[in-house]
Amino acid sequence: MPKDLTKVQKKIQKKKGSTTSLHANSRDAQRLRRAGARSDKLEKLATARGKALQPYLQRISFFQSAAKEASGPFTLESMQALIEIYLERDTMELSAIQSERRPGRPASTKEDTLKQRIQAEANEYTSGYWVPNMEDADTLEKLKDWNEQWTSLGTLKYVRITREGTKHSSSFPPKGKS
Repeated sequence: MPKDLTKVQKKIQKKKGSTTSLHANSRDAQRLRRAGARSDKLEKLATARGKALQPYLQRISFFQSAAKEASGPFTLESMQALIEIYLERDTMELSAIQSERRPGRPASTKEDTLKQRIQAEANEYTSGYWVPNMEDADTLEKLKDWNEQWTSLGTLKYVRITREGTKHSSSFPPKGKS
């Protein structure tokens, strides 16, 4: 039995012919409601997943722009410098928001989310920041040619780099401390 909304609509239209009126609680009306609810649920899940993956796409995009400017593979120190530049991207906006706020007023939602994101990324950098392995020439070339789609990131190799300078190989997609 079809579950997709368009397939259910097509099946009911074939069955009914040119008459498209349905009784409110008929089997076909119930099938249409279930299929509509399912497609809505799938759309919500897809948008939530896209929202959750957006920070990783922005991160890889930043490293892609740095890779395009580079002539050869990076060293561990240069990768750490790039990570620190990336981590500092929100500090100007945060300080601007804090300076605009009147004294004695509570922090805005945007300020709170920026602080949380900065803190979470700092914690990740302490334990191991997930980045493409830009020391590998093959991965660097693939990163330069990346089309900014999540599905094409599986071909790259990844590492976790800590603030102390240690490097561990990692997997795609990022999972905890993989």
